[in-house]
Amino acid sequence: MPEPALSAADLMLARAQEEGRARLRLYIGAAPGVGKTYRMLEDAHELRRQGLDVVIGFIEPHGRADTLARIGDLEQVPLRQIEYRGVTLKEMDVGAVKARRPQVVVVDELAHTNAPGSAHPKRFEDVLELLDDGIHVISAVNIQHIESLNDAVASTTGVRVRETIPDWVLKRADEVVNVDVSVETLRQRLRQGKIYDAAKIEQALTNFFRKGNLTALRELALRQLASDQAGKAQVYRDREGLQNPVIPEKVMVAMASRGSARTLLRVGSRMAGRLATDWYAVYVETPKEEPGRIKPADHAALADNIRFATQLGAKVVNLKGSRVSDALVEFAKREGITHVIFGQSARSRWDLLLHGSIVDRFLRDVRDANVQIVPVRTAEEGDEHESGGEAP
Repeated sequence: MPEPALSAADLMLARAQEEGRARLRLYIGAAPGVGKTYRMLEDAHELRRQGLDVVIGFIEPHGRADTLARIGDLEQVPLRQIEYRGVTLKEMDVGAVKARRPQVVVVDELAHTNAPGSAHPKRFEDVLELLDDGIHVISAVNIQHIESLNDAVASTTGVRVRETIPDWVLKRADEVVNVDVSVETLRQRLRQGKIYDAAKIEQALTNFFRKGNLTALRELALRQLASDQAGKAQVYRDREGLQNPVIPEKVMVAMASRGSARTLLRVGSRMAGRLATDWYAVYVETPKEEPGRIKPADHAALADNIRFATQLGAKVVNLKGSRVSDALVEFAKREGITHVIFGQSARSRWDLLLHGSIVDRFLRDVRDANVQIVPVRTAEEGDEHESGGEAP
């Protein structure tokens, strides 16, 4: 009889034993309210159901009812109380967690600064101590708390984040999970009071939670995840003594079937020139865009995109399929694409629900490709829709 498939919990332990160290799973999001803490708790329950001993070292529900309810019957290690300037502050008790000896501990708010008198100034240092003691950790952080992105976030949002983690902490993570929702969904959660108190909602909507800010932060999160995956692949090859695979560089521009794609095509042309390689301009013809069904304006825009791509030296490829992501992933794998360029413009929550996230699918299924996301302006670039020209 064939052996039963390993569960997620078994795989986690097997990898840890193979590598000889405790594992860090890090959930990353573009902004508060995307659901990192809730997702951590869901996965903690799942790991426990699969037989792991899981506890909560520190959780910050921010008063959100759904998050509080999701804690359920997970064991919480009592917090350490610290008196500071007449106020009682509560911090994770690292010593108590180590004494409890769970297999996995959930530690929220990785970039948090501990109260004076704590064992370490920063919570990420607490997490490192737990890892060194052989305890697996599940934690979370927002993209704006990564040190190297601090300036970029400040220039984009006008908000200088004071609590950060060094980039090497992110590299220490064995798994990085992107927790993402559309901009409209996040703003709707804010309006419903699911992120901040009612008194802070309007100020947040007109400041940090502006559409432009959130779109830029989502792009940063996706870029960071792609960079992290590429870096970990290189570290693995170095550790195992594997040579870098001799893979010819191939560039693909995911071109929409409507709207102008000139910005994306220029980027693809420049990249192909730097790499001295051929490149593809690819679009997916869905059933509603077949000859005779495509709108005249879209047909004219597509023809213009094809002419421009040809002028720039691209090999234009017309794929057919009902699911854009499936067609693009299949083509990238078949042709050994190493660099993929997507355009990004605003998407509604309904568009995201209907069509999903093409970039997330790429990051999951085409591990060896570097993904670049190019912001496009609606007025200039047109509606770069789901046929490849737009990323969420």
